[in-house]
Amino acid sequence: MEIACIGLGTMGLPMARNLQAGGHQLTVYDLRSATAAPLLANGARWADSPRAAAAGAEMILLSLPGPAEIEAAALGPEGILAGAPAGSTVIDLSTNAVGLIRRLEQQFAARGVALLDAPVSGGPDGAARGTLQIMVGGDEAVFNLARPVLALLGDKITYVGPSGAGTIAKLVHNAVNAVAFRALAEGFTLGVKAGLTPEKLREVLQGGNFGQGYNLQTRLPEIVFPGDFAAARFTISLLRKDVGLATTLADEFAVPTPLFALAEADLIEAVARGWGAYDSAATFLLQEERSDVTVRTTPGSEHKMEKP
Repeated sequence: MEIACIGLGTMGLPMARNLQAGGHQLTVYDLRSATAAPLLANGARWADSPRAAAAGAEMILLSLPGPAEIEAAALGPEGILAGAPAGSTVIDLSTNAVGLIRRLEQQFAARGVALLDAPVSGGPDGAARGTLQIMVGGDEAVFNLARPVLALLGDKITYVGPSGAGTIAKLVHNAVNAVAFRALAEGFTLGVKAGLTPEKLREVLQGGNFGQGYNLQTRLPEIVFPGDFAAARFTISLLRKDVGLATTLADEFAVPTPLFALAEADLIEAVARGWGAYDSAATFLLQEERSDVTVRTTPGSEHKMEKP
């Protein structure tokens, strides 16, 4: 297949290499022409603009830093929209803005060009090994046609939904990951200042519920998604006690733990509502109320507990 690769940075270059290894003919473009050298040595063709790269391509892949660069590459006078042939498919592997990806999808569709948003996760190592998680939004039929190409880039490919859905998933993923790492920073600074070694604390966290992925593996699918908060595995009252002891310890050692304090505040509110005997995952309901949305996999199932 004739594939255009636009953006040959930390992620784009190893992904392009995997496409070459998969037998595809590449036309490549990057603002820094030197980055294309290893691809050109293996038979890729150089293009002087995104428009030239897209011309004649069956599939056009973007891996760019952000919305400004994507919009320029897509809509500029020498952009992809001006060169992509009708019937081709553009796949944006970047992390984009949802509003922009949906606007681009409409503009490309008017020219007979399909657009998928397919941001990736897994870093440069995952890009080199072809083991990325790829989150795809757009027309499902187009996704199914593009899947063999995506399979050269990642071994965890999820069709998330219509245009913009892949981008939403990526933004949520990265934000959750950032907050989780910030919580680790609070925990490790507290643990080490209170006398633990970082190695032992990591060993304990890795071996416990957190490190074993209990939240994703059990609490969400078995408690939150069905709304089964009444059958308590670990009650709100007990977790409120534990987190309260942790914030007290943080005060003793003068370690700022704002995320711990936020978690404690939710637990205190839940206990005040009379939810102390419910599963500690029931604090999820507080965020649902604030957001005016319920996170359930069974339509019509709000939760299996009575709110006081």
